[in-house]
Amino acid sequence: MDLDNSSTEPTDLESPDDIALADRMKAGREQILVELRKKIIGQADIINQTLLTLFVGGNSLIVGVPGLAKTLLIQTMAQVLDLKFSRIQFTPDLMPSDITGTDIIQEDPETGGRKMVFAPGPVFTNILLADEINRTPPKTQSALLEAMQEHRVTVQGRTYELEEPFYVFATQNPIELEGTYPLPEAQLDRFMFHIVIDHPPEDEELEVVRTTTITNRPDFKHAVTGDDLVAFQELVRKVPGSDIVFRYALSLVRTSREKGSSAPEFVSKWVQYGASVRAAQYLILGGKARALTEGRYHVSFEDIRAIARPVLRHRILLNFHAESEGIKSDEIVDQLLEAVPVPASQM
Repeated sequence: MDLDNSSTEPTDLESPDDIALADRMKAGREQILVELRKKIIGQADIINQTLLTLFVGGNSLIVGVPGLAKTLLIQTMAQVLDLKFSRIQFTPDLMPSDITGTDIIQEDPETGGRKMVFAPGPVFTNILLADEINRTPPKTQSALLEAMQEHRVTVQGRTYELEEPFYVFATQNPIELEGTYPLPEAQLDRFMFHIVIDHPPEDEELEVVRTTTITNRPDFKHAVTGDDLVAFQELVRKVPGSDIVFRYALSLVRTSREKGSSAPEFVSKWVQYGASVRAAQYLILGGKARALTEGRYHVSFEDIRAIARPVLRHRILLNFHAESEGIKSDEIVDQLLEAVPVPASQM
């Protein structure tokens, strides 16, 4: 079956300005990739998912063992885009105020009096890297919730808006369990993607060794700005999609949480909790962004399927039976893609 279904979708973007911006977004992505390759070797899928996060205006969780350039990728991305970057090393003694900022007493040089002044924390940036986020207690983890969802923080009853664009990229080490605090489901659900980084192929790993053992201080060209990213985020939401594509995305999500006789056997056997409606929203938004980066002005079934793993893998909670049998969430997502049929082409 032809999953692209491009001939049956609505007639693309209509505004000439939107079409021009879409073309600029596609060209900008290619220029970003050129700049990133000056420092980042391989990891094409990881970079693509990171860029989709930026174009949608979401946040992503990056999981991988130490030494796979998780921090380097996000830091380099900020340099290429000329955005402000902050990194927080999450530790057991990290406090919420270490993230958001706090009020401090400051002396007025003119009057000699003292007053309370807000000292912004590292969250006041464009790209925030929350390194090893699962090493800090839930109280501190939750300090990011408002920033991730509302792009603002509240300190001592006062609300401060964050500068746009604003993104949170969090990292986790999948092999260390001692001294870690699993992220609450409510916070996991706010991450658009769960990006998994694995060891690169031998030829790419050899190139990494070569390039990191010489002096390498590339001069980056800033082809895309923060204002461009904000415009791209608005454009993504204008991309048309047919009702049948929306229903397909929702069917994937709803099937993951079906109960009783109507549920697929693998869901009843291995899934404790399925994905929320936010998963369907990110399937559509990520699909729209993917379509634009490939030069299309409408979202297709293939766009939805291409990002199903990173959107769903952290939103499907497996039960004890799945864990005991070594079943991974990616396997459940793959079975969902097989169980939910792609609708036949319709006008």
